[in-house]
Amino acid sequence: MTSTAIRNLSVSQTVAEAIGIEMERDNKILVLGEDVGKIGGVFGATRTLQKRFGDKRVRDMPISEMAFTGMGVGLAMAGYRPLVEIMFVDFIGVCLEQVMNAMSKMPYMSSGNVKIPMVIKTAGGCIGSAAQHSQCLWGLFAHLPGMYVVAPSNPYDYKGLMASSLESDNPVIFIEHKALLLKKAVTFLNGGHVPEERYTLPLGKANVVQQGSDITLVTLSASVEYALEATQRLNNTSVEIIDLRSVVPLDIATVAVSVAKTGRLLVVDEDYLSFGLSGEVVTRVIETLGPSALKQVMRHAVPDVPIPAAKTLEEAVVPGITSIKNAIEDMVATS
Repeated sequence: MTSTAIRNLSVSQTVAEAIGIEMERDNKILVLGEDVGKIGGVFGATRTLQKRFGDKRVRDMPISEMAFTGMGVGLAMAGYRPLVEIMFVDFIGVCLEQVMNAMSKMPYMSSGNVKIPMVIKTAGGCIGSAAQHSQCLWGLFAHLPGMYVVAPSNPYDYKGLMASSLESDNPVIFIEHKALLLKKAVTFLNGGHVPEERYTLPLGKANVVQQGSDITLVTLSASVEYALEATQRLNNTSVEIIDLRSVVPLDIATVAVSVAKTGRLLVVDEDYLSFGLSGEVVTRVIETLGPSALKQVMRHAVPDVPIPAAKTLEEAVVPGITSIKNAIEDMVATS
């Protein structure tokens, strides 16, 4: 029987462990990307993998994202399960042709005869790195049909969702958050304890991380931690926090059950406000429950501006602990 030891691990440690377990389980899993081998990834999320599995399965690639993403598509078509790392999600534009017209469309265009069991692992989110290194972009990928889009919030979920992503026959965009990759293991408010054994979590199943009765707060990725801390600073307001875990599939059923109870919905999204996740969640909840079920709705997301370089200006436009607390208090004040 496998060990059930529980450890406090950082996200980068957890991701490396999860990939290593899956590579041991399935020799068709390969890792391709810039600095994923000898260096072990810019955040350490592929540490020790090249040493363990060799440079044929963990390959350092040149600065040519279009080429090695296309290589991943070809390997997936040939029966392998490539994990392709695009160092920062902001760089996805240089290989978007392979993502939006090859990886995502070939299963459909082949009537399911061609499978693309491929994961693109990439890092997004704001840590004071200016407009070209601070985006999340999960709304962009969700808008392009054919791919799962996963964005975990804590080490426990990272391990289980990475295992499920590498096991899936569907193409997956797996978006890590730079702030979570840099976060110390023992500081997680939720999901910081990671079992030693292999486990999976279902793709497309949200998690109610905090029960509440007054407001339903829906979010994902690093904003789950921010929301948990924000609600600890409130007085006399009970907030139910739902971690979506993925944008595609989008678990509206779990959200709808909560909103039917609270009657109030706040969507917090570190991606852009317009044409994105926040509007989609609100619309689908209304379609599910009917408009009369909601007494109050608010969206708290990045306004339609590039992320400023100055940290103080970034904090002014990106949802954080204080702004989430303020948004909740504004809802309470106007209810």
